[in-house]
Amino acid sequence: MSTDRALNRIAALIGAAAGVVGETDLEQLLRRLVSEARSATGAPYAALGVLGDHGVLSDFIYEGIDQSRARLIGHLPTGGGVLGSVIRENITIRLDVISDHPDSIGFPPDHPPMITFLGVPVAVADKAFGNLYLTDKPGGFTDDDVVLIEALSRIAGAAVQTERLQSRLRGVAVLEERQRIARDIHDSVIQDLFAVGLGLQSLSVRVEDDTSLRILDDSVDRLDHSVNTLRDYIFDLKETPQASAPLADRLQDLVSRMGSAYPNRVRLTVEGRNQSTSPDDEQVLLLASEALSNALRHSTADNVTVRLDSTAWGTVLEVVDDGIGFDPTRVNRGMGLASLKARTSLLGGEFQIKSAVGGGTTVIIRLPTQKS
Repeated sequence: MSTDRALNRIAALIGAAAGVVGETDLEQLLRRLVSEARSATGAPYAALGVLGDHGVLSDFIYEGIDQSRARLIGHLPTGGGVLGSVIRENITIRLDVISDHPDSIGFPPDHPPMITFLGVPVAVADKAFGNLYLTDKPGGFTDDDVVLIEALSRIAGAAVQTERLQSRLRGVAVLEERQRIARDIHDSVIQDLFAVGLGLQSLSVRVEDDTSLRILDDSVDRLDHSVNTLRDYIFDLKETPQASAPLADRLQDLVSRMGSAYPNRVRLTVEGRNQSTSPDDEQVLLLASEALSNALRHSTADNVTVRLDSTAWGTVLEVVDDGIGFDPTRVNRGMGLASLKARTSLLGGEFQIKSAVGGGTTVIIRLPTQKS
């Protein structure tokens, strides 16, 4: 499948990514991901295996082998051979001939012959707990196949981790554990969804078709929406003591975490008095998160600076980058600026954009102190 044709499937792929937040049936979501992997690459066989807490398969979903053949094969994969290498080494393995790999152990009786192979770990942070793999694509798997399947595997990892964390949360009432779960969601799920967006954006340099580029931009925007939804969820979890921390400290934490997912240099400067807390802090953090996300995704900047200043009138938040800039009179709706402006307006604030092509961008948000 050509790059342009593959990108025409990204809308469905990101629909699955958005389901990481809202999908209530994890198995249905994983089946959707396996189906997308098979369709996007043109491989006749696709499967996804997830290990449970004790190293035994808790989920195994496959396409391409009918039920009668599956009954003849018998037991499910046990994690040996090349499949085990994908998990143990936490690396992508692409082979033109499976049997050439030193860890290959062959196939059980009645298993269909398979030659080419692409296996990608399903992981959270640095630990793989499953794999997504495809086999027997005529002519072998391409670099574009690797990008797409790695994106799908990260979505699968985020989905499984989110479901497990939410299951833990349902049985937890201790504040410290709620805080730890919130950190886990941010450190693993959100970072992986950021990585999915970066991987998809890397395809754009090889795409010339305008329609495919629009699909790509819209898809990354939907991922960003999922990330923002997860952040709202995290803020709901983070009650005291984190919610009682000064705004400057919480903003520093946000800047550090978001900046770690991108190659840009991101820093925070604080002026005025920001050592107290306020009911407005959550709104400032949400605005900062959205404005910073826009700068990291769209500006191609080397440096991004977040400035926070408390004045007698209220709070001033600025996000400044030294990137490519744009003409403010011709704003792409995918940049998320309309949402920032609307949110600021609802809070009685002022929103301003300063930018020029080649001259970087400054987003300025002024929020008055809300009356208690």
